[in-house]
Amino acid sequence: MPIPIVNSIASWILKKRIHHMELFKKHPIEVQNELLLDLVYKAQNTEIGKTYGFNEIKNYETFKERVPVQTYEDFESTFERCRQGEANIIWPTPITMFAKSSGTTEAKSKFIPVSQESLESCHYAASKDLLCIYLNNNPDSKLFTGKSLRLGGSKEIYQDNGTSYGDLSALLIYNMPFWASYSSTPGNEVSLMSDWETKMQAIVDETIKERVTSLAGVPSWMLVLLNDVLKTTGKSSISEVWPDLEVYFHGGVSFEPYRNQYENIIPSNKMRYYEIYNASEGFFAAQDNNDSKDLLLMLDYGIFFEFIPMSTYGTPQEKVINLNEVEIDKNYAIVITTNSGLWRYKIGDTIRFTSLSPHRIRVTGRTKHHINAFGEELIIENAEAAVNKTACELNCEVMEYTAAPVFMEGNKKGAHEWILEFKTPPENLSDFQIRLDKNLQEINSDYEAKRYNNMTLDLLKIHQAKPKLFQNWLKQHNKLGGQHKIPRLSNNREHLEELLALNRN
Repeated sequence: MPIPIVNSIASWILKKRIHHMELFKKHPIEVQNELLLDLVYKAQNTEIGKTYGFNEIKNYETFKERVPVQTYEDFESTFERCRQGEANIIWPTPITMFAKSSGTTEAKSKFIPVSQESLESCHYAASKDLLCIYLNNNPDSKLFTGKSLRLGGSKEIYQDNGTSYGDLSALLIYNMPFWASYSSTPGNEVSLMSDWETKMQAIVDETIKERVTSLAGVPSWMLVLLNDVLKTTGKSSISEVWPDLEVYFHGGVSFEPYRNQYENIIPSNKMRYYEIYNASEGFFAAQDNNDSKDLLLMLDYGIFFEFIPMSTYGTPQEKVINLNEVEIDKNYAIVITTNSGLWRYKIGDTIRFTSLSPHRIRVTGRTKHHINAFGEELIIENAEAAVNKTACELNCEVMEYTAAPVFMEGNKKGAHEWILEFKTPPENLSDFQIRLDKNLQEINSDYEAKRYNNMTLDLLKIHQAKPKLFQNWLKQHNKLGGQHKIPRLSNNREHLEELLALNRN
């Protein structure tokens, strides 16, 4: 079929979705409340539905009163029963798939339930919506003239007790509908390889022969892959390998620390970057405008959203609110209820709203990934902004970093201690240290207050990492792969001490 006809048919089908998006943009509260009552109705005869009297819940207030907010640890034994094959516990249809995730701070594996409904109406629907949004914004796109290079996790699918588990990306690839499989590269055999380092070269060998028009994956690992492509092909830019490449759909970690590196190896003025926000628990938001950093909260994917203001998080005054009560530029922890049987579940992420009509957000970090040892409330969004500003001022490039507190001891004041891996190091590391500290103070008033006259915090400490230190640390922890990330901030020194020790060897 001629390329223009393929583009026209695909565009017509996908753009029909725009009308439905406009519905939840204009009527967000109504769409969310209707979705919640539908979830409650469907699950009323499950074990959890009977426990909390779902058959009597007719509105959000009653739901909020009856169903407690819970963490993975609260749900763990229930999820394990589901994984052993018990049915009708958290969701009426069988849960046969579990996304295995160890996160970045815990060695213990988590098994997140993934229902068939979630696969279809959330994860795969989101893939189509991404294309829909992109095509609507870029009507001259030639996206369908080539394939999407997907870089997922490195785990195989394991079968146990009639259920399967693996990285979310592996589950998605394994169950992928034909239309997505047909338009993607590499093939499933390579995508599902378990050894990450062998897999990376296999992906390079297969994809350099293809006509790639889009990329999808975590920025840190995609950058490793693209550099391997250049090394294998001997080309100086990715644009020479794939001249029709036009968009990169990225998520998992902040893109800003990597932006300059991508622009250097993809020197094309037609290249676009679209951010997405998804996790093992669901697909939550996507960039819906070219060249924007704001993400549209997707309100009709079978996910009901609630939020906890971080000002009360983890305190006796902790308060949970729905979409109707959120405010712009406040930091919130996310609580979700989903069509995979997650009921008022804390996912551990924090966001802030940049718009309420429609509801757009930015991801600010993790509830566990922050530094607040001295009341400074440093979150990942602050750290990213300060690092990027400092690197720009000193004409250097930061690849990876992590930071942790130096705790007070005797008359010794506290401080923050950083280790950073540079692609292009600064001429003087002390200059970077002073400027980073200054920029953190400008961005975070609480940090500034604690630094005033060195009253509580001394000047931050800084270390330069050896090349590939963070990659070697992940390898040491058996965490090489697309879904594993560097913990940027931590309230304890465990990760930092390990990295400093590895850096000394």
